[in-house]
Amino acid sequence: MTDAGVLTISDLAARTGLRPDTVRYYERVGLMPAPARTSGAHRRYDGVAIDRVQFIRGAQRLGLRLADIKDLLAVRDTGECPCEPAEPLLRSRIAEIDAELDRLTRLRADLVAMADQLPSATCPDPAPGTWCPPDHAQTEGRCDACST
Repeated sequence: MTDAGVLTISDLAARTGLRPDTVRYYERVGLMPAPARTSGAHRRYDGVAIDRVQFIRGAQRLGLRLADIKDLLAVRDTGECPCEPAEPLLRSRIAEIDAELDRLTRLRADLVAMADQLPSATCPDPAPGTWCPPDHAQTEGRCDACST
C-alpha cells in the first residue's frame, strides 16, 4: 500500500483473499464501481472497496447469485439497509438447500438399500444401463421388484 487508504488492485486482492482477476471481473459485471485511476491508468481503491468485496464474498458464501448480489448492492449504495430485499433471496436459497437435502436423503437411502443387499450369491446380471435384473420393471431409476 503506497498511501493510507489508497490500495492497488494487488493490495485489495491480498487484503480480501482474492486474485486481482477476480476484482477485475467484479468490476466488469458491475459489482464493483470503476475505481479511480492514476495518470498511468493504474487502479486505486479506498477502504470502502474492502467492505464491498467482503459483502460480495459473504453473499456468495450464502449461495446468492451474482445478479442478486448486484441488486442488494444497488440498495446498499442508496444508504438503505439491504435486509428487506435480502429476505426473499435468503428464503429462496433456504428452499433450494432443503430440496437438495431431500434429494440427498433419498439418494442415501437408495445407496444404503443397495449396499445392504451386497454381496449376493444370487446376483443376476443387470439389464444394460441399469442396476435392475432384466426380468424386473424399473420406475424413476429404481428397480420395482427389489426396491433398489
